[in-house]
Amino acid sequence: MPSTPLASSPVGQRKRWRPHPAQVILGGFVLAIALGTGLLLLPIAKAGPGGATLIEALFTAVSAACVTGHIVVDTPTFWTPFGQTVILVLIQVGGFGVMTLASVIGLAVMRKLSLRSTLLAAAEVKSVGLHDAKGLVLGVIRISLTIEAVVFVLLFARFATGFDHTIGEAAWLALFHAVSSFNNAGFALFSDNLMSFVADPFICLPIAASVILGGLGFPVIMQLRNHARSPLKWTMNTRIVLAFTTILLLAGTAYITAIEWNNPGTLGPLDWPAKLLAGFFQSVQTRTAGFNSIDIGALDGATLIGMDALMFIGGGPAGTAGGIKVTTFAVLLFVILAEVRGDGAVNVFGKRLSRAVHRQAITVGLLSVAVVMSATIAILLMTDFGLDRVLFEVTSAFGTVGLSTGITADLPVAAQVILILLMFIGRLGPITFASALALRERRALYQLPKERPIIG
Repeated sequence: MPSTPLASSPVGQRKRWRPHPAQVILGGFVLAIALGTGLLLLPIAKAGPGGATLIEALFTAVSAACVTGHIVVDTPTFWTPFGQTVILVLIQVGGFGVMTLASVIGLAVMRKLSLRSTLLAAAEVKSVGLHDAKGLVLGVIRISLTIEAVVFVLLFARFATGFDHTIGEAAWLALFHAVSSFNNAGFALFSDNLMSFVADPFICLPIAASVILGGLGFPVIMQLRNHARSPLKWTMNTRIVLAFTTILLLAGTAYITAIEWNNPGTLGPLDWPAKLLAGFFQSVQTRTAGFNSIDIGALDGATLIGMDALMFIGGGPAGTAGGIKVTTFAVLLFVILAEVRGDGAVNVFGKRLSRAVHRQAITVGLLSVAVVMSATIAILLMTDFGLDRVLFEVTSAFGTVGLSTGITADLPVAAQVILILLMFIGRLGPITFASALALRERRALYQLPKERPIIG
């Protein structure tokens, strides 16, 4: 009896490799950035003769797709309307999420999601289960477009009636800033960003509201839409995000306004209503948006440190915000409080936190600190800029904020490449990025004996 070739037997067949969802998400962003870079390299994308350099196009594409707002060239003067449109599309794609957008396109064409698409969409929007992934994906699109439309109308009315713009110019300015604000991107079509509107509540408040909503995260927005009047139905995630967002916004406003109140380079020349508006607006922007209505380079060093902390924390998960996320910060805070009090478990809003959540929060926190510290040291070795400015630049890039003291364009190419990597890691998240780079998933089939070192 002839023997059966080994390759035809189940035992001999090689297991088909399937990429981890994190690897697909990373690949999707890389593809979007590559396409955006290619379009921005075209001569039609740059104002004046010639085209953009590779680092100018790549940096801008990464900043837009990762909804950061860091720039090495002046957006309104360097890029043509075509180039600005490419940036706008990258911001929208980055805010939606590449896999989320692909899933919506698949739904529109095929009328259904495959299991693989559902897994990818669930991983990107941080869905808690496959059963709600489809609804969350569609909700992301509906919520984004609805909020952007409302902000567009408000900004259009102001640009069209309060300034010397044509209807077409007002519409373009309103559209660009509505999309940029909700997606927490921070790109502006004014060379001074939004400093010309520091005392204009009709520009600052709609943009600030849009940034806050985008920074809450889509699961929170959807739950508020469905159960706004039933707080008892809110999940722990929603409660934490709302509570800590409010605390950090108020604390940031008080901190920035108090320190900068008499600073002649920032709030000093303004009357008190404008000072309060500017302080609140800048506190909102540190939540990962990146617009500025005051000169960031003129801020006091103490203000920069406080803003570093706010940028590092960031906004809500599964949204357009960056940073380690307010939920991670809250979990770490509650873990510390429980340990200090000697509690046996970590309880939050009447619920007990899983120990797996403790490990995830600690992992995200420590990985993020390591990334920021390493990048800061590297750039300090490359440049003559001070620690306060470099740390601010690095934290802003990692938190996908985009605020800058004005040194981005003056950094050497190697330092700008580091910022590109930081924006990429910050948008995907340290754990997602690390998972995407892992060659394979490892699951231990045994446990080692316990032993306890001395802590503290």
